[in-house]
Amino acid sequence: MTRFSLNGKLNAAELQKVFPVLSRDIRGKKLTYLDSAATTLKPLRVIDAVDRYYRHGTANIHRGVHLLSEEATSLYESTRTTVKDFLNAADEREIVLTSGTTAGINLVAKSFVKSRLKEGDEILITTMEHHANIVPWQMLRDETGCRLVVAPVREDGSLDLPAFKSLITSRTKFISCTWISNALGVINPIKELVIAAKSAGVPIMIDAAQAVAHEPIDVQGLGCDFLVFSGHKLFGPTGVGVLFGKMEHLEIMPPQIGGGDMIKSVSFEKTVYADAPSKFEAGTPDIAAVIGLGEAIRFVMEDVGFALIQAHEQVLLGAAELALRDVPNLIILGTSHPKAPIFSMVVGKIHPHDVGTILDLQGVAVRTGHHCAQPLLARFGVPATVRASFSIYNDQEDIKALIQGLAKTQELFA
Repeated sequence: MTRFSLNGKLNAAELQKVFPVLSRDIRGKKLTYLDSAATTLKPLRVIDAVDRYYRHGTANIHRGVHLLSEEATSLYESTRTTVKDFLNAADEREIVLTSGTTAGINLVAKSFVKSRLKEGDEILITTMEHHANIVPWQMLRDETGCRLVVAPVREDGSLDLPAFKSLITSRTKFISCTWISNALGVINPIKELVIAAKSAGVPIMIDAAQAVAHEPIDVQGLGCDFLVFSGHKLFGPTGVGVLFGKMEHLEIMPPQIGGGDMIKSVSFEKTVYADAPSKFEAGTPDIAAVIGLGEAIRFVMEDVGFALIQAHEQVLLGAAELALRDVPNLIILGTSHPKAPIFSMVVGKIHPHDVGTILDLQGVAVRTGHHCAQPLLARFGVPATVRASFSIYNDQEDIKALIQGLAKTQELFA
């Protein structure tokens, strides 16, 4: 039984107490935070870990022989161990600590994929990708003359799996796809996608930025070549993320950033790079954020657990779907299941920014815009939506606040 379990269910009321920002009033209203798809809130356990480093142990990592440096190095490297266990990676050396999902994708694009491409080769992605999993491949396309092939999504937001599989050909050199759509909440059949890629002998990378807080991850079980995520989507700090890569790939990949702490030796004639993962971690990292990431993962695994997380979120998903169906003139994009509790909505003819502004006046924080997924929204013929995204600290009262805020919006714009 975990710390926040009550009668076999997640005790959201107790859990909310460890997220300090939830005690704030927003414009005279209790905060209803429904923007977790953009970034999750941070529990005290993570905040305290970052604070301890800056307050009691500030020092640079590696190479230092004094106590503070040794302590900081131990905390930093313990996060690598924690991530390895969290992902069920085979080896700690398969864990590269980055600044986030975007950095991980770009590293793989430039260091692993680029050298494999020639004119006419293809990279396969899906229509539901975040811009961070589109733009790096467009850059490679422009540099190498390769083609970017995009698998379509159906009207309900689900990936067209037969079309995806049919697009894997002898020209396909790499596949990169999201696990959960950040804009729609639709969950892809990620195991099937990996099997399709491996059957064709094509390396595949999973963008798990949105999935990491909703789904337990087993990279050995999945069999993916690479996987990326960001700490701030997992109750951790901003500015830190993870690239998992199979050791056989990381060993042959050249570094993309040169500097300190990624070398074995340097002379004016030649530099000998360190082994993976160190060769990809040049310069002084965000040590406090890395420490916070380790604490965030331990918070998830020790204090909550994915069994409670998934059960609680499915209750929220069902309740929110039922409540939103009764809102007049509201359309939800991405109705396919399985689905994370993320709702991308069009509210009649009211501009999403206006909806978001009125909701904010009611203390309800949502995201409005294209959600860094412009091609996906264009597929549905809309430039922007209102996105409400739920997490472990949300409850039924938050659903009521959202519904009341939407009613107020429609009343004002009637």
